[in-house]
Amino acid sequence: MSGQRRVVVSPPSMSGGRHVRVDGVILGLALRPADVAEFLRRAGLDDVGVETSELIEWRGGGPDVWAPLP
Repeated sequence: MSGQRRVVVSPPSMSGGRHVRVDGVILGLALRPADVAEFLRRAGLDDVGVETSELIEWRGGGPDVWAPLP
């Protein structure tokens, strides 16, 4: 994966949204997987499969977790 960007999706916040970062830069607060895909598209990573890509590190749960953590 040398030369590729690293994507991190933070655990759900109290509002249920998740911050999306590429190379340490916050792209925005996603409320669903489609938002993550849109942020990545805007960053030039439109060929990344949000739910299957090994490029994405999901923290606090995978792409199916959006509710605030207890």
